[in-house]
Amino acid sequence: MLNLWNESDLEKTVAGRIDAADTPHELVELVYASRLLGRDDRLVMHGGGNTSVKSVLNDFIGNHANVIYIKASGVNLASVDVQDFTPVRIEPLRKLQEMYASGQRHSEEDIRRFSNREFKNFLFLNLFTLTDHMVSRSLSPSIETLLHAFLPHRYIMHTHSLALLTLSNQTEGERLCREALGESYGMVPYIQPGLGLAKFAVNAYEENPAIEGMVLHKHGLVTFGDSAKEAYDRMIDGVNRIEERIGSAERKVFASAPLPAAIASVEQVAPIVRGACSFEKTPGEKDYQSFVLEFRNSPGLLDYLKLADLEAFSKKGAMTPDFIIRTKNHPLVAPAPDAGDLEGFGKALRECVERYVEEYRAYFERQQAATGMDVSMIDPMPRVVLVPGLGLFGLGRSAADAKLTADIAEHSAVAMLDAESIGCFESISEKDAFEIEYWDMEQAKVRKNRNGGEFAGKVALVTGGAGAIGLATAKAFRAKGAELVIMDLDPAALDKAAEELGAGTLVIPCDVTNAAAVRSAFDTICRTFGGLDIVVSNVGVALQGRIGDVSDELLRKSFEINFFSHQTVAQNAVRLMRAQGTGGTLLFNVSKQAVNPGPDFGPYGLPKAATLFLVRQYALDHGRDGIRSNGVNADRIRSGLLTPEMIKARSSARGLSEREYMAGNLLSLEVTAEDVADAFVHLALEAKTTGSITTVDGGNIAAALR
Repeated sequence: MLNLWNESDLEKTVAGRIDAADTPHELVELVYASRLLGRDDRLVMHGGGNTSVKSVLNDFIGNHANVIYIKASGVNLASVDVQDFTPVRIEPLRKLQEMYASGQRHSEEDIRRFSNREFKNFLFLNLFTLTDHMVSRSLSPSIETLLHAFLPHRYIMHTHSLALLTLSNQTEGERLCREALGESYGMVPYIQPGLGLAKFAVNAYEENPAIEGMVLHKHGLVTFGDSAKEAYDRMIDGVNRIEERIGSAERKVFASAPLPAAIASVEQVAPIVRGACSFEKTPGEKDYQSFVLEFRNSPGLLDYLKLADLEAFSKKGAMTPDFIIRTKNHPLVAPAPDAGDLEGFGKALRECVERYVEEYRAYFERQQAATGMDVSMIDPMPRVVLVPGLGLFGLGRSAADAKLTADIAEHSAVAMLDAESIGCFESISEKDAFEIEYWDMEQAKVRKNRNGGEFAGKVALVTGGAGAIGLATAKAFRAKGAELVIMDLDPAALDKAAEELGAGTLVIPCDVTNAAAVRSAFDTICRTFGGLDIVVSNVGVALQGRIGDVSDELLRKSFEINFFSHQTVAQNAVRLMRAQGTGGTLLFNVSKQAVNPGPDFGPYGLPKAATLFLVRQYALDHGRDGIRSNGVNADRIRSGLLTPEMIKARSSARGLSEREYMAGNLLSLEVTAEDVADAFVHLALEAKTTGSITTVDGGNIAAALR
């Protein structure tokens, strides 16, 4: 592992911050060192690890206060900034340390009670609040604050080094770590973070005040120093010594499990996995909570998935307690997917999920009784699914959560195999795992980052997504938490739309009249998000012509765009939705032309009328699959169909002003693309409505269906 410290880069960081009078120099140095650690996911991942520095600040009346700046809970070290460190007063923390050291309160039950019930409030009460930027956001002090405060060192760094965990998560972990690090590191047995861990860390330091750091067994590596550079250098040096010890170990050879001759593809397997791991929000209502999937298949991971005893090995537990809130204590192992028997794979997988859920419920009931913790069970679905021969899927309520889970699971799998190859991998006990998983301060990290909204966990596709109605619709679904896919013919317009929609939008240039291109686009959606829940089939072109004069070529072109493209998109959507087995929503942009045709608009109105009946046919044929099909009939929306030139021509032909033409309805109001978007969202939320056409035109009796 390279030492990335660079004095020139540090000076640039300081120069960029030193003009802020309330930013201590030592905090800027800590930010620099923290970002160096955060660059390497072999050290920390996604909010893991923490760093601190002790400093002196002035309060509002000019009194000096000793504080510890510690990275706030859940903040990523890779992007941490000065505002991401919570300053906590040290004196009250030290008084707590003295109280327990003196024996006033020292029982294990006292420590446990304090850690679980009083700890968070105690830390918040002792935050040092400054004006301007410090603690101006909703930041929570780290659960490791006491450990950092109790130790006397100025700078302290704590990582979840995978190399360290490879050695420490062994039946002989202490011996192996001692061989790698010698006497310059203290050894701390596993204990839940909080007061107990802080006490054990202090004991390790007092036994040998000359140590450079300490091993928190089955948890992480801590180093300290008088400067940020010294603490950072010691971390990199310690990890390198551990890696050297791992590299010198003799390796085991593992037996491999047999695999089918042909493994099914990711796009075939993903929707089956996604559906099997969904669950009904309310039993019997067929309204499912789904997850977004993130797929991984690195070479090291595939080696892990070859293990003959993968099922047993995967249940040994997590690499470090910090991962449990993301991945649960162990993954689900799926059967190897035979490309020739996807139906059999789906059936076997659902049985595996049922067993996983039963085992999780039993684990919860068993450990709730054993620990006496007053907690409610979170959903029992797995967050990681291992698929032999293919790879793994990370599950999350958003794409960001799924990626985070997959990152942790992939690195853990490789590290666990490495650990087993040099010894015997051993995680924390089931009871310890439960206490971490259901500890409020750990669960708060997940709640803080959880993507909310009615469509959280759902994937929505909008065709014609770069147009006025498509873009407004995509924004409306994004606002309610959906993961977005937008398709359009114009790549440049798509890129512009994606900029407006923000990061995480999947952009697919696609000619929806090309069946092969549409099939490929849906495969991309499966590889990216695992499946699909909502489709807004929105593409349309307002081709005109007097029906008795129009050419067959023009009429057929209009049917290709305004009817067959909707059928092609819907067929592919139904294919995925049936594989998931959790229903789905088809939404079609029809038109008032379907029921109230206008003169010389036959080439547009005829295929739109066919699309209206397509909406109802899907409702009729696929209601049994839980798939709802609804449409929107809109009129006079400023868009690529109704251009400024067309508005001018049609209003002039009627002797109206443009405003009068656009608001020519019963309500005398212009209807916007956002109004149409709201109608699509409304229909997507109506779980018991199908075969419906919603009119969005401000009132046009001639176009009314009922």
